[in-house]
Amino acid sequence: MRTDVNVFLGSYPFRRIPGTSVGAILEAMERVGTDEAWVSHLPGVFWKDPAEGNGWLYEVSGMEPSLRPVPAVQPELAHWEEILDEAKARKAPAVRCDPGFHGMDPTGSPIRSLIAACGEIGLPLMMAVRLEDIRQRHPNDAAPDLTPGAVRALVRSHPKTRFAITNAERSFVEEVHFGSTPEEAARIWWDICWIWGPPENHLATLLSTVGPDRFVYGTAMPLRIPENGVAKLDLTNMSSEHRAMIESGNARRLSGMEQS
Repeated sequence: MRTDVNVFLGSYPFRRIPGTSVGAILEAMERVGTDEAWVSHLPGVFWKDPAEGNGWLYEVSGMEPSLRPVPAVQPELAHWEEILDEAKARKAPAVRCDPGFHGMDPTGSPIRSLIAACGEIGLPLMMAVRLEDIRQRHPNDAAPDLTPGAVRALVRSHPKTRFAITNAERSFVEEVHFGSTPEEAARIWWDICWIWGPPENHLATLLSTVGPDRFVYGTAMPLRIPENGVAKLDLTNMSSEHRAMIESGNARRLSGMEQS
């Protein structure tokens, strides 16, 4: 079983990206052996109200059992609590919020209210450090990266909330993990999308220092090619038990399907 927790559907506003349709994503999943994908609505990340893409996301995932919706929420807008209730009712594995794309203070009171609400209903919160490297970005894409300090502050803001942080590199993971208490670090899962494999193999280093229980399989496709994630797993020396944790077991724990 392989679960990709970091997949997008829909077009990207700043450049042409192939393979953004539902059919293309399903074909890519089959090509690399992915059984399940947690999918976010890519255009909605850039909309004033990202939740406007949630209806389409639910519709698509309702027709494709291998796709699990990760609805977006913007806690500065009205009725955001209802979005959480619907996500919980529809058994979404997580909700996402990307404050940098909406001009929000990443540690402000709206975000903290969202985190508290997620913690109380047991719904994980997904946040991306970035979507693209700054060297690739269009001049109009001015969203700041999420910072390690912001992540540490957010994790400390509520004792129950689980976090999925995507697109973080090794130094980011280390700064947050080793700057957090063991209890705080145990509520953060990191996808492997931006963590280098061989020859530097930052992934192997993190597995030995942070631990295999903290990482989930994520590719950020179609923004990045999914073969990269598979290659990192194939080329990193790890036990079959640890690989199974990264490919699916940890995602189940993150979503609450299995207790930590």
